Amino acid sequence: MNSFIVSFHQEDNVDTMQVQKLNEEEFNKAASGGTRRLFELDTNIGFFIFLDAEDEDGVISYLVLQYEGDNEDATACYSFELKDFYEFMALFMQDVYFQDESETEEGDEYSPIQHLGHLLYHIASEGNDLKA
Repeated sequence: MNSFIVSFHQEDNVDTMQVQKLNEEEFNKAASGGTRRLFELDTNIGFFIFLDAEDEDGVISYLVLQYEGDNEDATACYSFELKDFYEFMALFMQDVYFQDESETEEGDEYSPIQHLGHLLYHIASEGNDLKA
């Protein structure tokens, strides 16, 4: 498992995050007690699946799997602290459930989903060169 720190732009209004990049063996161990798929997001940098997982000792992990192109296998697996994962869930839910229907159809507004995609871009960019 490789840990790294992701710093965001000041205007992103998000504190730095410590992220772990897991390899397949580490993912399998973290998910040995089961997983729960929470939501997914398709972006221009990949397809992301957000899930929580439990290991055989009952320890919960908060994970994001990244898929690129037509790959059926994840190209990266990131683990987050609950507070950071909660930020992702809040952005997703804010966009899905509370999106103002009066917004223009032109997409001029910077939506919570776009902000989540932007944060994922920073995370994937920082973690891209790391071997899991």
